[in-house]
Amino acid sequence: MTYRFLGRSGLQVSTISLGGWLTYGGYTENEKSFECMKAAYDSGINFFDCAEAYSGGKSEEVMGEAIRKFGWKRNDLVISTKIYWGGAFGDNPVNNKGLSRKHIIEGMDASLKRLGLDYVDLIYAHRPDRQTPMEETVRAFNHLINTGKALYWGTSMWSADEIAQAWRYADKLGLIGPVMEQPEYNMLSREKVELEYAHLYREVGTGLTVFSPLRQGLLSGKYKNGIPEDSRFAQNDVEFVKGWWQRTGKEKFDGIIKQINELEPIANDLGIKQSTLALAWVLKNPHVSSAIIGASSADQVYENVRAVGAVEKLTPEIMDKIDSILNNKPPAVVERF
Repeated sequence: MTYRFLGRSGLQVSTISLGGWLTYGGYTENEKSFECMKAAYDSGINFFDCAEAYSGGKSEEVMGEAIRKFGWKRNDLVISTKIYWGGAFGDNPVNNKGLSRKHIIEGMDASLKRLGLDYVDLIYAHRPDRQTPMEETVRAFNHLINTGKALYWGTSMWSADEIAQAWRYADKLGLIGPVMEQPEYNMLSREKVELEYAHLYREVGTGLTVFSPLRQGLLSGKYKNGIPEDSRFAQNDVEFVKGWWQRTGKEKFDGIIKQINELEPIANDLGIKQSTLALAWVLKNPHVSSAIIGASSADQVYENVRAVGAVEKLTPEIMDKIDSILNNKPPAVVERF
C-alpha cells in the first residue's frame, strides 16, 4: 500500500480506501462486510468511508462493529462519514436534512453513536445546501472540529464555486475551510476533477477522495458480453443504480461498452486486469489522495489493491493510448499527469 497526504493537510490516507455505499449494512451480510474490512486492513488500507444516509445509518453501525470486533487501534484508522441526507429514514425531514447548524451538529452526534466512536477523522458535507447560508455551514463544521467530534471537514459533489465560497468565508472569519472534496472520478467522468477543480488545487490545496473509480463496475470489463444477473446494474434495490443502463439508452450504453472493451488489449499488454488498469489510471492523477472502492468479498478487495503496484506501468505513452480510446479528455487541463 502507498499513502498520500490529504490535500495540503498533514494527514496521510491509503491511496485505496474502502467505502460502505451500496454494500455494508444493507446489501452485503455483516460477516461478508467484516471479511472485506479485515482484508482491507490487512492490505494496508487505513481509510474507511461511510455516510449517515448509507443503508439508513446501518453502514456506520457495521463499520463501528468491525472496528470493535477486530480490536483495531483508533489512531491507526482514518474514519469518515457524511452529513446531509439524514440517517434514519422515516424521520420528519424538517431540520433532519441539509446543512443547517442544527442538522450538522445533531447529525454528527447520531453518526458517532451509530459508529460507537468519540470522533471521526473526516466529516463531509454530502451535498451543497443552497438554502442555508454558507457562513452558517462553515461555522457549524468548525464547531465539530473545535469540540473534537471531527478532525477535518470537506465536501462531496460541490461545485468549484461553492468550495471557493466556503473558503472565502473561512478566511474572512479566521476559520478552517474544506480540506477535501469527494467527487466521482473515473475514465468516463473526468471534467469536474481535471478541469473544474483545477484552480482549487493551486489556491487552497484541495485533496480528492474520489468515489466510483470503476463506474459501478463498468470499467472492470465484466459487462462486455451483457449485464450479468449478479451484477450491480442488474439489481433493482437502489434507485440511483436501478435501470441506469436502460435510462442511458441501448445504443449509448452499447457504445460505452464498446469503448471500454477497446481498453482490454492495453491491460493485457501490461499483464493486468481491466479493473486494475482503471484504478491505476485514477491513482495516476496526483491530486487524488485516495480512490474509494466498494467490495462485497475479500477477493475483490485484494484484486483492487493490486492497482497500487500498477501505477508505475502507466507511462506517458500508455496514457496517450488510453486518451485516444476514451476521447473525453477535457480541453484545458492545467497540468499533465
